[in-house]
Amino acid sequence: MSDASSTALSLTRLVKDFGGLRAVDGVSLAVQPGEHRAIIGPNGAGKTTLFSLISGEQRPNGGTITLFGRDVTRLPPHRRAGLGLARTYQITNLFPRLSALDNCLLAVQALLPVKLHLLRAVTRYTHLFERATAVLESVGLGAKRDEAVRNLSHGEQRQLEIGLALAGSPRLILLDEPTAGLSPAESHLMTALLKRLDPAITLLIIEHDMDVAFALADRITVLQYGRVVADGPSQTVKADPMVQEIYLGAMDA
Repeated sequence: MSDASSTALSLTRLVKDFGGLRAVDGVSLAVQPGEHRAIIGPNGAGKTTLFSLISGEQRPNGGTITLFGRDVTRLPPHRRAGLGLARTYQITNLFPRLSALDNCLLAVQALLPVKLHLLRAVTRYTHLFERATAVLESVGLGAKRDEAVRNLSHGEQRQLEIGLALAGSPRLILLDEPTAGLSPAESHLMTALLKRLDPAITLLIIEHDMDVAFALADRITVLQYGRVVADGPSQTVKADPMVQEIYLGAMDA
């Protein structure tokens, strides 16, 4: 385990129980700044629960979480966001009746002091519009800025979610199945979009599509029954016979 003060994210013996079920069982890992790490494993392995612990939406029963050298184990989600953490979800979490631009504006101002004193019309805050417009352009939605989110395709909504995660200039993004429900063509576009992100941003990705996971990740962590059963460089994990047996099936090594 690396020194927690030099890592983007450090988990030490993290535990989460739901009654008699232990969903996360002593997970320890260290993610370096700028690293792209994929978390894979069968359904029920504890992947999304692990993300909820990291983001602060759930409290662990044991262990510690360190974010950029700071112990955040007991901090609420908004405090972690203020330290540079952002997250996307398996199911799109957007305001469907608002435009893509309005969704992005809400995300842009969320971590700024201006959110506490919007006494003027929001159109007067040109820097917010400039930032929101730039974010939409970066995820390929510049031409859709005025479109209501409910009229966007599922793939475009996924792109917008990435934009909202980027709006606060995060240092670490948790991506929970970013290609879920996408067609092969949309999945390819999403993979290309994620590859274009600033390399300084650390990515932690849950992904069931192994082609996407191995295309995006420098390292792979495999969970089974809430425990880490394999961890290492992508190609090493891909070739591990135990990993192939429990998760990858007949995938060629």
